[in-house]
Amino acid sequence: MGQRIIVDPITRIEGHLKIEVEVENGIVTNAWSSGNMARGVEVLLQDKDPRDAPYITSRICGVCEGVHAIASSFCLDNAFDVDVPEAGRLMRNLYCSAQYITDHYIHFYILSALDYLDIMAVADYAGNDAGLLAIRDKIRYLASKNDLSPFTPRYEPDEYCVNDPETVTTLVSHYIKAIEAKARSSKMRAMITGVQPHFNSTMVGGCTATPTVEQLREIKQIWQQEIDFVNNVYIPDVIAVGTGPLLPLATMGLGGGTQNYLCYPMFPQNDSSSTADRSFGGRNHMFKGGAIIGGALNPAEDVDYSKITESVEYSWYDYPDGVDSLHPSEGVTELNPRKDEAYSFVKAPRYKGQPMEVGPLARGLVNQYPGLMALIEAGVKPGAVARHYCRAVESQQIGEAGLAWIDRLTELALPGTVVGMKDKPVPKSAEGFGVWDAPRGGLGHWIQIEHGRTKNYQIVVPSTWNASPRDENGVMGQYESSLIGCPVPDTNNPINIVRIIRSFDPCLACAIHVIDPESNNIKVHKVV
Repeated sequence: MGQRIIVDPITRIEGHLKIEVEVENGIVTNAWSSGNMARGVEVLLQDKDPRDAPYITSRICGVCEGVHAIASSFCLDNAFDVDVPEAGRLMRNLYCSAQYITDHYIHFYILSALDYLDIMAVADYAGNDAGLLAIRDKIRYLASKNDLSPFTPRYEPDEYCVNDPETVTTLVSHYIKAIEAKARSSKMRAMITGVQPHFNSTMVGGCTATPTVEQLREIKQIWQQEIDFVNNVYIPDVIAVGTGPLLPLATMGLGGGTQNYLCYPMFPQNDSSSTADRSFGGRNHMFKGGAIIGGALNPAEDVDYSKITESVEYSWYDYPDGVDSLHPSEGVTELNPRKDEAYSFVKAPRYKGQPMEVGPLARGLVNQYPGLMALIEAGVKPGAVARHYCRAVESQQIGEAGLAWIDRLTELALPGTVVGMKDKPVPKSAEGFGVWDAPRGGLGHWIQIEHGRTKNYQIVVPSTWNASPRDENGVMGQYESSLIGCPVPDTNNPINIVRIIRSFDPCLACAIHVIDPESNNIKVHKVV
């Protein structure tokens, strides 16, 4: 048995996550991913009016609340057998595409980039750029006052950290620009949805937000600024860092994991033509769904949604006696925090019995992003660095598509509400499901309606796929398997562990506690 390291909680993510690993000869040989926060939203939905689901489920998360509202609306479209008008489909696309772009660059600059920078190199900047000199002087001043938050305290820089003063100072300036862009984007998204976050304008049958032509023109101006930031700042930074100092990690495939990938279709280009289409918001999706099993370059297959199951063998939940796993349409949310051998509030989803990675890398491989495939041919292996690259590529593609959607909405002039529900009653009995690929990966909602009320509601979110514990067969989840083989040359500075986990984009937190297994002393590294 190797040396045990516990990182609890992982910081700069959303929610509470503990990672425990065993290290032998500087390499991770075993890992456990433990979600320490129970999600009871499914229970809250029971016996509610089914139409409440988009508004309640969006409260699961304040970071990507929009995607839950969208997936829930698709789920209800399917159950209610409702057609969505073109404007409703376009508005839904616009909601999520605006969120995607912002979410991706904020993840890179604010949540992950500090793992790859020797931030104190800023103090040695000797260039002539007035803006960068101002940042240098500010950092020097803060250092003199021992107040470098949010950049420090941090893990100690290692051999893979960028330490060139000009490069680091430039990236810090882009960190600041990303925050400014986020503020601009929030204003734009409020104009699209009516309010941010937790908008209430998407519903079964479409949406109720109807920006005016004047607002759409202003939205387009801000949208173009988003595209400019992505093209001129974000993508060049990701490529420069990924093919420069991080190239050894990229060719190593740090954080590769299972080599199984799953994604759902997103951004339909045409309206639904059948009841089945309504689970996906329409047809002819900009990004197709698919599954790859057993190797990143294996051909993708169509997703068989009947083959999705969830196990709770090592989760703090109970299933009926003799049941190992259940399809989400039959799922049960019965908490048991005292369950023997369980170590996570996250269930263990599987596709055809296999753990799957979901998220930008899965979308990139299933859709064969040309740049990604060229990097793989050049020796880059799927892993943490490739995930960052895929996010940047997606931001560019989605940004360009958004301009066309805005133009079409301007042509339609959005007369009245853009919903197809009208006066159609709630069905007395029905089932439905809706899927969407959120920024972090595959998101699915399932509903059972009985006597006009929600009998059961189940949600399988991206981090359920990626952060899952072992299943009934003892097979690791994606976070766990991605850590196997991870180099940890210094157990007091496990920077590669958080590099890998953050590459999946779990979101935000506040502190790290590393327990020394020999002395049992708790070492606290506050990382923001």
